[in-house]
Amino acid sequence: MTEIDIRMTRYGSRVASELTIAALADLSLRYGGEGDSTPIEPVEFDPPEGAFLVAYVDRVPAGCAGYRTLAGDDATAELKRMYVAPEYRGRGVAKALLRAVEDVARSAGRTRMWLETGTAQPEAIGLYERCGYARIDDFGHYKGYPDVRSFGRSL
Repeated sequence: MTEIDIRMTRYGSRVASELTIAALADLSLRYGGEGDSTPIEPVEFDPPEGAFLVAYVDRVPAGCAGYRTLAGDDATAELKRMYVAPEYRGRGVAKALLRAVEDVARSAGRTRMWLETGTAQPEAIGLYERCGYARIDDFGHYKGYPDVRSFGRSL
């Protein structure tokens, strides 16, 4: 069993920046372009409207995830920048990060979590489905794109 230490950090911190750059590079390989052109402001991840977490394995940053409150809907947290470095995949890091970001969002009064992913991320879709997420109407930046898949669940 891998020991995973999850810590909250600022979205613009060095470790968060390194992980989000890696996440965008991974998305770029899968989808092309810059990977994700969703407009993001770092302050969207400041508590209580949001949070950003980093998972460490043996004190090494292994992954990240954050949420921001959906504009105009204080009940809904939007999952963003969910990523696990390739060398840490298959060790429970993604599930631990997902549960941790859900817990933080719930503590801040959010009652549901929504996210966008896509068909080029079948492992992410599988994770979300195993963790109780179901397809919802597409809602975000990529609404209307043929490869987008939106999911949500109650917290």
